[in-house]
Formats: sequence, C-alpha cells, structure tokens
Amino acid sequence: MSINLHKPDITELKPRITVFGVGGGGGNAVNNMITAGLRGVEFVVANTDAQALTMSKAERIIQLGAHVTEGLGAGSQPEVGRAAAEECIDEI
Repeated sequence: MSINLHKPDITELKPRITVFGVGGGGGNAVNNMITAGLRGVEFVVANTDAQALTMSKAERIIQLGAHVTEGLGAGSQPEVGRAAAEECIDEI
C-alpha cells in the first residue's frame, strides 16, 4: 500500500480576507486599518448615512437603504437598519 502525495496545481495559496465595516463605527475602524497600512485585505464599508460614506477610504462602498433613510442614518433603530439592509441585499 502506498500513499501518493502531490502538490496542488494552484500556484498561489493564500487566504482571502475581507473586512466589512458597518455603520459609523465600522467605517471608522476600516479607515484606521487603511491608514495603518494593513495589506492583503479587501475593505468594504456599508452605512445608511451618505455623508459618512464620503469620508470612507475603502475601495468598495455600499449605501444601505437609500430609499428607506433618504441618505440619513438609521437613528440607532434596529428595525430601520434591517429595512435598509434588506433594500440592497443583492449588493451586500
């Protein structure tokens, strides 16, 4: 009985890491990571507050609930945040 071991054909094996910052705090955390020079990570931010999104340094930005909140924040109301996320679930 023999065991055949072989190297996979894939030339580059590395993890794929995505940091997904949600809301003001998540956006701030992502900005701090980008400013600190964190490499090898894809950054995405999502927020209902359109103004806060303009301050994001992330390459990928998702505005949640443009119709539900009209570009304003969710006001710390979970049901508003849920409706906003459901509005753009395909993009998320």
